[in-house]
Amino acid sequence: MEPTDRVRVVSLEGDSRTDREDMLAVEEPLEIRVRPGPDRKPASFVVTMRTPGQDDELAAGLLFAEGVLQSRTDLVSLDRPADPRISPEVRSNVLLATVSPEAFERAARLKRGTVMGSACGVCGKTSIDNVLPVDSPPLASSLRLSASFLYALPARLREHQSIFSKTGGLHAAALFRAVDGRLAGVCEDIGRHNATDKLVGRSLLAGELPLEDSVLMVSGRAGFEIVQKAYNAGVPIVAAVSAPSSLAVELADAGGITLVGFLRDRRFNVYTHARRVESARETMP
Repeated sequence: MEPTDRVRVVSLEGDSRTDREDMLAVEEPLEIRVRPGPDRKPASFVVTMRTPGQDDELAAGLLFAEGVLQSRTDLVSLDRPADPRISPEVRSNVLLATVSPEAFERAARLKRGTVMGSACGVCGKTSIDNVLPVDSPPLASSLRLSASFLYALPARLREHQSIFSKTGGLHAAALFRAVDGRLAGVCEDIGRHNATDKLVGRSLLAGELPLEDSVLMVSGRAGFEIVQKAYNAGVPIVAAVSAPSSLAVELADAGGITLVGFLRDRRFNVYTHARRVESARETMP
């Protein structure tokens, strides 16, 4: 399934009227089913709206964010349904996650009865305690970055937003290595939470978690769900093009994460743990 689609539109600009073709980002449901073995009957866990592409990464990242997967060994395989009675269109929107017995038990306790929209990063949670655990230790990272390192991130992110450049309708999340500034990966989706899940899921599948030496850069604002996903993945620095929410700042502070907002036009604000940004004033712990 393609991540973009073409439609006919009527475009008006001043007194000019044009009938032309436009390109849109695709939004389709993805049902994630879990099972404790390849011969066991799967149970539906959640249906989430997403832009097709990197579905394995999205499923892995979402299951990790929800607490179903706690390590790479919890995920045995990801497959499409093999039942020939299921149409190819439906099959492309369903993923079967074969997981460890322990992970399946966690999934059963967390089973969702709702559809998560592409703009929803917390809809699947059953309580705020699942999102903001009070007994989780803060990330103890000694990373330090210069302001110039951060200034360069928005342009580098935009350079790799290939689908956004065609549609103008997708969010993106990128990982940069703090040691050398290397771009480790970029994922796009109609939902910024999905883009982050895809990025974390890719790292989980590659056995690269925790991401202790990385910076997460997201387009748009930084809601607390983005900070929560970064914390789970061990990312000590999160930067966003737009503003953070109050709960994002609260969670970043408690979780030991340096949270940067309004990162654009060679300026930004550091909301928590500013000691990791070399030129930032050391006014926060």
